[in-house]
Order: sequence, then C-alpha cells, then structure tokens
Amino acid sequence: MISITKLLFSTDYFGDSLRYSADSRGAIHGVTTNAGPVVVWNSTRTCNLHCRHCYMDSEAKKYEDELTTGEAKKFIDDLAEFRVPVLLFSGGEPLMRSDFFELAEYTASRGIRPTLSTNGTLITLDIARRIKEIGVGYVGISLDGLREVNDKFRGQEGAFLKAMQGIKNCVAVGQRVGLRFTINHHNLQEMDNIFDFIEAENIDRVCFYHLVYSGRGSQMIDEDVTPAQSRQAMDTIIRRTRDFEKRGLAKEILTVDNHCDGVYLYLKALKEDPEQAKKIKALISLNRGNRSGIAFGEVDPQGFVHPDQFTQHHTFGNVRERKFGDIWTDLSNPILAGLKNRQPLLKGRCAVCQYLDICNGNFRTRAEAVTGDFWESDPACYLTDDELGIN
Repeated sequence: MISITKLLFSTDYFGDSLRYSADSRGAIHGVTTNAGPVVVWNSTRTCNLHCRHCYMDSEAKKYEDELTTGEAKKFIDDLAEFRVPVLLFSGGEPLMRSDFFELAEYTASRGIRPTLSTNGTLITLDIARRIKEIGVGYVGISLDGLREVNDKFRGQEGAFLKAMQGIKNCVAVGQRVGLRFTINHHNLQEMDNIFDFIEAENIDRVCFYHLVYSGRGSQMIDEDVTPAQSRQAMDTIIRRTRDFEKRGLAKEILTVDNHCDGVYLYLKALKEDPEQAKKIKALISLNRGNRSGIAFGEVDPQGFVHPDQFTQHHTFGNVRERKFGDIWTDLSNPILAGLKNRQPLLKGRCAVCQYLDICNGNFRTRAEAVTGDFWESDPACYLTDDELGIN
C-alpha cells in the first residue's frame, strides 16, 4: 500500500506509522521476528453480491466449516499475543456474519485496531452507529465506478445506490470511511468521477487497487490495464491529489498492490523537483515494497494462513491447530521462507531491477498466474527497462 498523500505532502494518517517508520535498528514493523503483521481475516466467504473480480469467488450461499465465534476469539487472542496492530475484517461480506459486532468489539478490547472491508450495501444508519460505537477504526467500501459501471462489476442492479447510502450513513455518524476501487480497462475513465464523488460526498479516503489475478479475477487477465494505461491512471491520481491539497481538502489517497507506483512517482519528481524526489525515495525505501508474508498476512474463513488474501493457494498452517505467531515464524514452508527473503529467488526483470530494494519484487501471485512460476517477474510492472536500469 502506497500513500500518495504522504509521498507528495508528508501528511500523516494512521497507517503511515506502519508503512513509513523504522526503529533504531532500521527494522520496520512486521519484518523482525515477534513483530506482528497487519492481518486480513476473510471471516466468511458468503456474500450478497457476485463481483466479477472477486478473489474469494464468493456467492450468496452458506459455506461450511468457517471459524466459530469461540474459535475466532481464540484466534484474536493469539493475534494480540503476537502484537498484531490491525485486523481487517473482510469477506465475502463480513457483515453477513451474525457475530461480526461481537468479534470486532472483542478485537478492539484486545488492543488491536479493527477495520472493515465491505461492499457497503448492508450499512443502514443503525449499523453505521454500531460500527462506530464498537471502535472500528476505518470502513472501506468497494466501488468500481459510478452507477451502471459499478453494478455491472458487482453483479447486481442497484448495488451502487445501496453502497452510496452505506457511505452516507457512515459519514452521518462520523465514522471514518473510504472507497476501494480496482483499476481495469473497463473503468479507467471513471477515475476522475471517483475523485469528484469523494469530494461531493465528504469521503475521507480512496484506495486505488491494481487488479490481482486470483479467484474470479484470474479470468480478467486480458481485461487489465496496459502499461500506458497504468501510467495514465497514476497521472490522474497525482494530478487530483495535488488539486485536493492545493484547495485544502484533507483526503488520504493510496494505491495498492503495485509497488512500482512509488518508483513512478519518484521518477516523475526527479524531473520536476529533485529535493522532493529525495524525500519520496527515502520514504519508499522505508516501506520496502511488497510485504506479503512479512508485514502482511491473511487468514481465510476456515482458519488457514496465507501470505495475503490473493494468494490462498499457498497455505502455511491453520489457526485451529497452532497459534498464528507460531505459524508466521515457522520457516519450514519454502514459500513463506522465500517471501521473507525473496530477492535471491526472483527472476527476470525483477532480479536485475535497480529498485528491487524499494519494490521487493512486487506481487508474486500475478507472476505465478501468468507464467506459472511464483518467482518470475510481475507482469503488471509498467516501468520500462531503461527506467529500471536494465541494459
């Protein structure tokens, strides 16, 4: 996750303390043993929508053998013991778990910041109040365009209007809320509209996700943006972020799942403002690029541990059988061990890139989906060989 706002203007938000800070030894959160990662818990696979790019391949049906309330609380206790700072409740649709509020409140009571990733269609005014009252730090609502564009992706007519009401309800009760937008060539033209929308609706934050080829998203490889379109998307994000700052609008703007975004921003600044470029490089060097399996992990509805929510075909253990921290620090699994020290394993352009220390090989799941090799180059890197210092 890359904070465009932080890189351009040094504005601090909650997550920046995890992304851009180091201790006296230079170790970043989640990298050293016993420093817990941010954890996504896909708490249920059940969902009331049928999104085209869903990495969970979720449907509106009951799935068997998901963690019970008691098992979930034990799992949360283990996360607290391992000093995990944030637990992101995701799905499916996490609000379809009848015990969501009980578990989110329990998470907060154990000193972990609960956050929520949702499609927003179930957030009534009363639910928005409950979310705020139990201490949910942030609600991310998925929109992939306005009206018809979003509804087409969500597989349900009217999904946009329901999500929009969910957003309005969060804003009305003072709950911090933001949008999650997955970039692809069907909705690239919607990006300016999304910036207009978050301003008009007084929304705090927007995360622009790059498509990861996982679940139903693996069927959209040919619908991903081209390198030129990735640059176009970044130019729009940079332009509109600067416009918000110029007009004094406090909006947190981030990109997710493609760490060459930080390098692209650095290279643009290098031509326009070398002093700013120096600051950007220092920050993205602290971030150290993709941290799946390092400072970021995922647990699925049945308790299996994975490097991230898109890489559920690689499993390290189950929280029903072992504590999360014991699983996370056990390097007997070659994929987990490799992710924690991946640079010697990387191939292709990633292996010889001059910004490898900053990007850390980007997203392994995309590489594997396209090439069949987990350690090959990420095909979504849109920087040229010359920009990467490859002769």
